[in-house]
Amino acid sequence: MADALQQFLRAKVQSITFRAGRLSRLTPQDVGIRPRDVPYAPSAAHFAAANARLGEIDRGVRKAVARLNGRLHGAPLQAHEVLERNALVEREIDRARRAYGLFFDVFSQRGTRFAPALAACDVIAVDCFQAVRRASPGLLSSPMLKPITYLEHSFSPATFRRGVLLRRLLGERNPFPLIRVPYERVEAPWGMGVILHEIGHNLQADLGIWQETQAALQRRVLGVTGNPWLTRLWGRWHKEIFADLIACLLGGPASVHSMKDFLAYPPSRVLTFHPLSAHPTPYLRVLIQAEMLRRMDFPRQARDVRDNWYRLYRARLPGARIPDVLLRTAARVIPHVVDEIAYQPRRGLAQRALADVVPFWPSDQERILRAAESLARGQLPSGLPPRYVVSASREALERRLAPPEQISRTVLNHLVRLGTRDARMPGVSVTLAA
Repeated sequence: MADALQQFLRAKVQSITFRAGRLSRLTPQDVGIRPRDVPYAPSAAHFAAANARLGEIDRGVRKAVARLNGRLHGAPLQAHEVLERNALVEREIDRARRAYGLFFDVFSQRGTRFAPALAACDVIAVDCFQAVRRASPGLLSSPMLKPITYLEHSFSPATFRRGVLLRRLLGERNPFPLIRVPYERVEAPWGMGVILHEIGHNLQADLGIWQETQAALQRRVLGVTGNPWLTRLWGRWHKEIFADLIACLLGGPASVHSMKDFLAYPPSRVLTFHPLSAHPTPYLRVLIQAEMLRRMDFPRQARDVRDNWYRLYRARLPGARIPDVLLRTAARVIPHVVDEIAYQPRRGLAQRALADVVPFWPSDQERILRAAESLARGQLPSGLPPRYVVSASREALERRLAPPEQISRTVLNHLVRLGTRDARMPGVSVTLAA
């Protein structure tokens, strides 16, 4: 009986020792990247960053395995000791499994039919970062790995910022920004104004102005309302409001239409309120963006957004589940919120305002509208920034200048060509270089 137990324990140790080193490295071949997929694949630097994270985890695995194997020789194995040390190895392997699985899932999608659309999203993300670099050189550190887009069966887009601790990875840091897109949205460029919002979260984090923005907003709201509860509430919303406002600056009025499309649901959803949510209640969220358009010198578009939103929901306000004090003060507070977040200088922005760091002018909107007309002919003008291509697709869809299928095909092919061209330029496809 004792010999059988020793045999079992030794086999268990040998089995976990074999499994322990299987998840320490990823290559393009491991995730199924074929030669024809290379233009859409993550860069060698992204694989290197993933492997660096896996290597760090693997060192912990190896130490745990070494402690376990140290008991294989000499005296008979003690069952309780083997099981406890084995559990420690399993813990480290679980860390490796989760990290390996995340990178495998993200990278392997570049060998599917969605690869060109994902690469197009990457091009948009890079352009948003480069817009900040061009307008405000030196604010973003250089170089840094560009964001990677991936698909998931989720309701809405989301992002995981650079360096954030991920629960999925048991507290491991994310080495580069990940932008999650629902499967059915990735080939619908007119809806990618929502993606500009997710990129905005990454820009706020990489610019290092989370705390400064929140503190300034809370001071402003408290001064306007004198209400500590409203102060805490608007302060809790600062990240999502920042992302909405920078999306307006990145894409213009079309980005607001994309967000309005995303938020327009039955009144039971739009007029509800979650006291601990990080997102502003949807009814107010669109009104905040309408105010941003007014400040950006688009009064007609701002009025249209606001009036259309009121036609959808204002008549139903008596049945709203939004606190009365929030509704009563919103018209007074919203202009202050927009001014504080987008138009007041920040130390973290070198005493510039967000609207200076990501400028958007009426002339930019004119370029977008001309590009929308070009989409009716199945083409896009050269030199148009990718983020404006997204806006042009929205304008073309709303004005019915071309069928959705044609808009999607033209936009995605155009962005993929831009990405392929940039991939041949040293540094551009790998990092967000200045």
